[in-house]
Amino acid sequence: MPKHQKDKWIMVDGNEAAAYIAYKTSEICPIYPITPSSTMAELADEWAAQNIPNIFGEVPQVISLQSEGGAAGTLHGSLQVGSLATTFTASQGLMLMLPNMYKIAGELTPCVIHVAARSLATQGLSIFGDHQDVMAARTTGFAQLCSRNVQEAHDMAMIAHSTTLKARIPFIHFFDGFRTSHEVAKIKQLSDAQISHMINPELVRWHRERGLNPENPVMRGTAQNPDTYFQSRETVNRFYEATPDLVQQDMDKFAAMTGRSYKLFDYYGAKDAENVIIIMGSGSTVVQEVAEYLSQKGQKVGVIVVRLYRPFSVQHFHLALPKSVKKIAVLDRTKEPGSTGEPLYQDITAAFSELVMDKKRTSYPFIIGGRYGLSSKEFTPAMAKAVFEELNKKSPQKSFTVGIHD
Repeated sequence: MPKHQKDKWIMVDGNEAAAYIAYKTSEICPIYPITPSSTMAELADEWAAQNIPNIFGEVPQVISLQSEGGAAGTLHGSLQVGSLATTFTASQGLMLMLPNMYKIAGELTPCVIHVAARSLATQGLSIFGDHQDVMAARTTGFAQLCSRNVQEAHDMAMIAHSTTLKARIPFIHFFDGFRTSHEVAKIKQLSDAQISHMINPELVRWHRERGLNPENPVMRGTAQNPDTYFQSRETVNRFYEATPDLVQQDMDKFAAMTGRSYKLFDYYGAKDAENVIIIMGSGSTVVQEVAEYLSQKGQKVGVIVVRLYRPFSVQHFHLALPKSVKKIAVLDRTKEPGSTGEPLYQDITAAFSELVMDKKRTSYPFIIGGRYGLSSKEFTPAMAKAVFEELNKKSPQKSFTVGIHD
């Protein structure tokens, strides 16, 4: 572990906090800037132009492509030859990367894509923040790790780059566009020694050895027929099952080094809470303040903050949730038209189904789901309080929006 050093405090926004770690741990950064993630790509380009080295003592190659599809293709190709590579994107840019992302994940390739999460163009285009883009990418096989403030954008970026090498599962590290990406805050910056401590050189060597090399030929990227495709697709299961524990291990290692402690699911509020809100991203800070205020006033309320969204760990979720809970409101920052509920809501209801079947819980709580904050629509403490008040009703509304007249 690096020797104790005086913390270096810096003033940065969320984009710079994440980009710094991505740059320091990568050798190749294919980029195509898109709002609100542009700063991450631009900073990487600027640092490379200034010959600032990564933790390996080399200046990363920052390559500007003609589109996000080109950036994703370059990312994929770089990874295939054993390079450490990353990129930055948002919204429609992430959508253009999806085909390569399925391949990167299917081939069990360590990498991290940093996303300043943003609305998708539907009835109109919006450059502002919500979770529509990352939720559209949740089936690619990428793990998804969420930050809720500038310090976490720095810290979770580090944990993502560290864990991906262990898990061989690629990561999307995301935070809310504009709300976190452009928020300027004073944070503790990780030193090169601390970053190096989190990156296992042996895992880097193994990644390089898996790279395509004419001296050691392997077969990869084939077309498979019905006789083998299904079986091959199922072989990845053990990697996904192992990933949540690996993320928590790196979070614990990070906590021992910095004193900043994180869990896959963090709980705040009354120990005997009966009404709980589940949420991820910057909105969780609002709910946390409200939950802690109300619990000090004697109300039995709390909040679960989701950090590792994919792979979703039912076990870690169960450990975080108070046994006393009776009613739950799940808040999603996305809309999935025609579904029985938004993605996080569906995962929570499925998690309880599994817990009850496994006899880890004796009954289902009453679960409602709502949408908030699309396109950076304001989400205030009063709105969070309104959700807790809805849970207090005898018959809470099962599906709702908060923050607009609907």
